[in-house]
Amino acid sequence: MPVHNIVREAGSQRKLVRPAQLTLLGFLITIVAGTVLLSLPISRTGPGAATLLEAFFTAVSAVCVTGLVIVDTPTYWTGFGQIVILVLIQIGGFGVMTFASIIGIAVVRRLSLRSRITTAAETKAQGFGNVRDLVLGVLKISLVIEAAAAVILFVWFMVRYGKGAGEAAWLAIFHAVSAFNNAGFGLFSDSIMSFVDDPVISLTLCAAIILGGLGFPVIVQLLRYGGNRLKWSMNTRIVIAATPLLLVFGTLYITLIEWNNPATLGPLNWPTKILAGFFQSVQTRTAGFNSIDIGAMSEASQFGMTALMFIGGGPAGTAGGIKITTFAVLFFILVAEVRGDGVVNVFGKRLSRGVHRQAISVILLAGAVVAASTVALMLLSGLPLAAVLFETVSAFGTVGLSTGITAQLPPLGQLILTLLMFVGRLGPIVFASALALRERAVLYELPKERPIIG
Repeated sequence: MPVHNIVREAGSQRKLVRPAQLTLLGFLITIVAGTVLLSLPISRTGPGAATLLEAFFTAVSAVCVTGLVIVDTPTYWTGFGQIVILVLIQIGGFGVMTFASIIGIAVVRRLSLRSRITTAAETKAQGFGNVRDLVLGVLKISLVIEAAAAVILFVWFMVRYGKGAGEAAWLAIFHAVSAFNNAGFGLFSDSIMSFVDDPVISLTLCAAIILGGLGFPVIVQLLRYGGNRLKWSMNTRIVIAATPLLLVFGTLYITLIEWNNPATLGPLNWPTKILAGFFQSVQTRTAGFNSIDIGAMSEASQFGMTALMFIGGGPAGTAGGIKITTFAVLFFILVAEVRGDGVVNVFGKRLSRGVHRQAISVILLAGAVVAASTVALMLLSGLPLAAVLFETVSAFGTVGLSTGITAQLPPLGQLILTLLMFVGRLGPIVFASALALRERAVLYELPKERPIIG
C-alpha cells in the first residue's frame, strides 16, 4: 500500500469516534436533555423552577437507573416532570446506544460495523451478526415484562385501593417501568412502605426487578431452551444458580437480624416479616424500593445489604454492581486455589485465564472507586462510616437504596454521588469497549518469577 494511502487511512481512523466515546456521548446528551427539561418551571410543583443541582442529580439518577433522590419525586415534580423521569429511566435501562441502534435500523434498515460494535458493548452481545435481532428482542422483552407488571398493578390499584382508572394506570406504568429497569423511583413519598403487607404489589415489583436483573442473554436463553441446561451458556448457568442463592441468603440475613427491631420488622406479623425481608433482599439486586425504613435498620443489616449491592445482578441487564458473574468467577478461583487445582472449572467447562484477570481488575477498580468516594464523603459531611459506605455503594451499584442522608450531603458530596452513578452505569461498558479495541497479541514472554504471597 502506498505511504500516502497509509497516512490517509491512519488519519481517518483518528477521526473515528470510538464506540465507548459514542456510548458516553449518548448518555451525556440524554442527561443534559433531562436536566434542561427538569429545570423548566413546568416540571416543578412549587413556584419557580428546580435548581440546576436538583435537576441534574435527578436526571443522572434516572438515566443511570439508580433511584437516589435529593427531592421527593411525587410532591416536588409535576406530572410533566414525572413523565420526563420515566422516559429517562426507560432510555437508561434499555441503553442509549441500543436505543439509537433501533432508530438506525428503522431508518437505514442496516447497521454499520461501528454501530454493531457500540451495541455489542452496551448489550454484551457475543457476536456481530445478530445485532438487529438482539436489540429488537431486547425491546420486545422489556415491553412485555413491563406491560405484564403494569396490568397486575393497574387492576390491583383499582380493586384493592379504589384508585380511578387514570391514576391507577399512571401508578402502574411508572412503577412497572421503574421496577423492571431496576431504577427504584416511586410515586409514593415513603416508597413502598405503605404496602409492606401487600403481597400483590410487593411480589409483582420483585418479579419485574428479578427478571430485569437476570440480564437479557439469560432471559433469551431461558425462552429459547427452557429448562434444557445442556444448551445453557456458562453465563446463564452462573446467573441462574447464584441469583436464588443470594436472594435466599439476603432474605434470611435481613429477616433474622431485623426480626425484633421495633422500627422495622418488629411490629409486623411473621408472614409480613418474611415478605418484607424478601422484598428488601430483592432490592439489593440494585432496584432501590424499600418497604421498611432503611435508616432504622441495624448497622449489621446495612452492612450485609452493602455487600449484596456491591455484587449486584446479572450482566447485560438493568442491574448494576460488579455483577453476579464477576463474584462467581472469584469464588470459583478461590475454590480452585484451596483445592490446589491447576485450572478453574465451572459447570464442566474450563474458565479462560483472561476472565480471571478481568474479574480481578473489576473488583480492584470498583473497590478503589468506592473506598476513595467513601473517604471523600466522610470528610465533606462528617457522617459515620456505615451510612456513608451504604450510600456510596448504593450509588456505584446504581441501586438507589438510602439511609436518608443523600439530601443532607453538601452540594459537592451530591456531585460525587452523581459521578459514582455515572461510573457505575457506564464503567463496565467503557471497560469492555477498551479491552475489545485494544486487544493485541503478545509476541514474547518475560522470564517467570514468583514473589512471596501471604
